[in-house]
Amino acid sequence: MFKIFHGFYKRKNTRTVPLLEILSMAAETLWSNKLRTGLTMLGVIIGISSVIAITSVGQGVQKGVEQQIQALGTDVLQVLAGAARSGNISQGIGSSSTLTWEDAKAIAQQAPSAQIVSAYLQRNAQVVYAGQNTSTTIYGTDLNYPEARNTFPQQGRYFTEDELNNAAQVAVLGPTVLRTLFGQGANPIDETIRIRGEAYRVIGVMEPKGSQGPFDRDDQIFIPLTSMSARLVGNNALAGVSVNGILVKAANQEQLEAAQFQVTNLLRLRHNIYPPQADDFRLTNQADIVSTFTNVVGLFTVMVVAIAGISLVVGGIGIANIMLVSVVERTREIGIRKAVGATNSAILNQFLAEAIVISIVGGTIGMVVGVAIAFGAANIFKFPFVISLISIFVGFGLSLTVGLIAGVIPARNAAKLDPITALRSD
Repeated sequence: MFKIFHGFYKRKNTRTVPLLEILSMAAETLWSNKLRTGLTMLGVIIGISSVIAITSVGQGVQKGVEQQIQALGTDVLQVLAGAARSGNISQGIGSSSTLTWEDAKAIAQQAPSAQIVSAYLQRNAQVVYAGQNTSTTIYGTDLNYPEARNTFPQQGRYFTEDELNNAAQVAVLGPTVLRTLFGQGANPIDETIRIRGEAYRVIGVMEPKGSQGPFDRDDQIFIPLTSMSARLVGNNALAGVSVNGILVKAANQEQLEAAQFQVTNLLRLRHNIYPPQADDFRLTNQADIVSTFTNVVGLFTVMVVAIAGISLVVGGIGIANIMLVSVVERTREIGIRKAVGATNSAILNQFLAEAIVISIVGGTIGMVVGVAIAFGAANIFKFPFVISLISIFVGFGLSLTVGLIAGVIPARNAAKLDPITALRSD
C-alpha cells in the first residue's frame, strides 16, 4: 500500500509527479463530475454513518439503563409475591398474597447478609387535588424504603415511625405527580390530596429518578404501609399484612448471592415449601438484570452494525462500477497520457487515488453525519451521548479499505490499456 501511495509517473522530461499532485489531479477530475462523484459517495456515507450512529445509540441506551438500575442499587434483591390465578389465567407476579410484612421482618432478623429490608404494597389509584386529578401508582411502604431504593425526599420529609404505626394519612409525592396536580415549582407541603376519596396530607416530595423504559419512576405517591393496607387495599393475608414485594439490600454486591441463598431458604421454611414443590415467590437480582440487558443490547448492536456493513459493501461496489465506467469514458485520455510517457504505475496510481479520495471524503462526511444522528437521538430520547473512538477509527479504516479494494480492478484495467488502441477509441 505504501508503494501505491508514493508512486509516480514519468513524463518525457522524466520529471516525477509526487503524491500531492496525483491527489490534486484526482480531486480535480472528481470535481468536474460532481453529480457522479456524489452518488458514488452516497453508499459509503450511508454505511459509515450507520455504523457510527448505531454503535453510539446502542452504547448510550446501554449506559442509560445501567445508570438507572445502578441508581436503584445493583446490590438489591427484589422478592415478589406469587401470581394469583383466575380461571387458569395468571394475574401476574405480585398479584397473590403469598408475602407478608412479617416475612420482611423475619428476613431482617435472620438473614445475616441482608443489611436493609423493606416491604411494600402497590396499587394504581386516582388522585385529586383542587379540581386536578391524575391516575398514578401508590406505594405503601415501611420506613426503610428510601434507603433500600436509594431515593430520598428533596423537599419536606418521609413519614415517621409513629405515623407508620398509627396508619397516618400522610403522603410523599413523586415529581411527576407534583407537576400534574400542583404545577411546576409549587410547594405542596401541608396541602391535602384525596386518594380514592380518602384525604391525605402532603409531607414531602421525592427526588427525581427519571424513566426506566416506559415506566416513569417519578409518577408515584408514597404512604405508610399500614395506611395502604387498612384504607386502600383492605385484603390482609391470613396472618399479618400482605405485601406485593420485599426489597433486600446487601452490604455490597459481593454479598448478593449469599443474601439470595439465605432469603430463599428462609421463605421456603416460613411458607412450608419442600421439594419438589414450587416456590410461591420469585427473586430478581438487579446485577443480573444489568448483565442480561448489557448482553442483549450488545448482541443487537453487533447485528445491526453487521447489517449496516452491507451498505459499505454496496458502496464499494458502487465505487468499483463508477470507476469502471470512468475507465471506459477516459480511454482516449489514458492513451494520450501513455503516449507522452506515463507509466502503467502512474495510471494505476491515478485511478486508485480517485477511488481513495471518494472513499475518504465519503467516510469523513459519513462520520460527521453519524455523530450528528447519535447526538440528536441522545437529546430526543434522553439517554447519554456516547461516541467510541474505536468506532471512529473503524469507520475511517473501513472507508479507506473500501476505496482501495473497489479501486484496484478498475485501476489495473486502466493501467493495462494499450496506448495505440486507446488513442483509436472515440
